[in-house]
Amino acid sequence: MKTYKAAVVGCGRMGGFIDNEVIGAPGFYPPYSHGGGFYESERTDLVACSDFREDLMDAFGEKYGVPSARQYTDFREMVARQNPDIVSVATHVERHAEVVIGLAEAGVKAIYCEKGLAASLGEANAMAEACNRSGAILNMGAQRRYHPGFRKMKEIIDSGELGPVQNLVMTYSAGLFDHGCHVVDLLTYLIGDPHAVWVQGHAPASDAVREGDVYSDDPGGDGVMLFDNGVTAYLLHTSRYEYQVNCERGAVGTFNDTLGFFMRKGDPRSFEEVPFPEFAPSSPTVNLIDDLARALDTGEPPSGGMESARHGVEIMVAILESHIQAGKRIEMPLRESPLHMRRADRGPWRKGERWREPKLAV
Repeated sequence: MKTYKAAVVGCGRMGGFIDNEVIGAPGFYPPYSHGGGFYESERTDLVACSDFREDLMDAFGEKYGVPSARQYTDFREMVARQNPDIVSVATHVERHAEVVIGLAEAGVKAIYCEKGLAASLGEANAMAEACNRSGAILNMGAQRRYHPGFRKMKEIIDSGELGPVQNLVMTYSAGLFDHGCHVVDLLTYLIGDPHAVWVQGHAPASDAVREGDVYSDDPGGDGVMLFDNGVTAYLLHTSRYEYQVNCERGAVGTFNDTLGFFMRKGDPRSFEEVPFPEFAPSSPTVNLIDDLARALDTGEPPSGGMESARHGVEIMVAILESHIQAGKRIEMPLRESPLHMRRADRGPWRKGERWREPKLAV
């Protein structure tokens, strides 16, 4: 089995240390961080890292065996000197476009980009174009696509045991770009990654953080979308994560995000609860990385891929566009939009600001 050289850009919480925060938490299958995933995967050898904070790189290197000679403040120099096969991007979303495009142009074969993909549709389109030009493959770190429970759910849906999918009702918390992207990616994954025909949105929580075309924080919003396979999805902005896929002869879903999976079968007027099939725990992060390795092995597309990630941004921006236009249906594809997120405090990290300092030890 071939092993691929891997590197991480962004050595902070998701890059290397979030496992210290969630260790032992129900529903999390470690490792969760990018560095931990590369370190644990049998398909990768973690050879280098990059960050503008040298203290973080020192801690990252000590944790994952990356010596100081292979730690770089310039990710382009890291790629030129170490020639990694797979590079993860674990920076804030506002920097994703710059780094992903730079990696693709430098000839990196595979990219693991933390969610959300981009802070605007224009950035997402530019990232897709760069990867298409270079042939780079990409998986976005929307973990639920690679979670064994949701893989089992998709297996049930695809089997036809419950009949055709009629609709999905999906709830999420916080903002669209950093959190709603998880659920948009999950709902499209569960129904075969179709394309949206139209999107309609209601996003009153976004008004307070929008000035012109710029969102100063991550906006939340509700959305309804019709896909080209005839399935309708309802995305609801709430205080929790719960998902339900409604089929002709039953339903599958979760409550409390990944903590409880359920299944119902029978006549629509008298569904009965049945046991959700068992599944073996496994790390979604390692599953994502192994999927990239498989794509490099075979030349086949990865499970996620740049287009599904880009289309997720397109759907989320369409929700916001619809809200601004008084709930008008946005016909898809949405080729362009000036809307973008620019958070003033997402520049160089300064101690004491709202973004959490990585927890370097348990």
